[in-house]
Amino acid sequence: MGKVERFEDLEVWKLARVICQKVETLFQETGLGKNYSLRNQMERSSGSIMDNIAEGFGRGGNQEFINFLSYSKGSATELKSQLYRALDKKLISTEEFKILAADCTQVDNRIGAFMAYLRKSDMRGIKFKKT
Repeated sequence: MGKVERFEDLEVWKLARVICQKVETLFQETGLGKNYSLRNQMERSSGSIMDNIAEGFGRGGNQEFINFLSYSKGSATELKSQLYRALDKKLISTEEFKILAADCTQVDNRIGAFMAYLRKSDMRGIKFKKT
């Protein structure tokens, strides 16, 4: 991977942004928009995937970046769990669930691969010794 100057150029961030957009579309097109509790949780989780990638990129080195990517992975898993809740409440269709749940799994896997890459890279400059 060449030098990345902006978090907006990271493929994992771009995928996280698409997930945020799809979640917002669900709010507008389904009964999920009126379930404010679940809606707020899903909005927070999807935003957390995207925002933690950006925040980690802005930190001092790979280890901090990896830590923030770990938070993003957790948020992707959390969002997938919330999608199950929305499906069980019949607030979204099975098809809507499948599409967004697959996106959550995909971003989770890509973030994991990116974390493995960063452990061996000096992309963010500072390398931290493992303890």
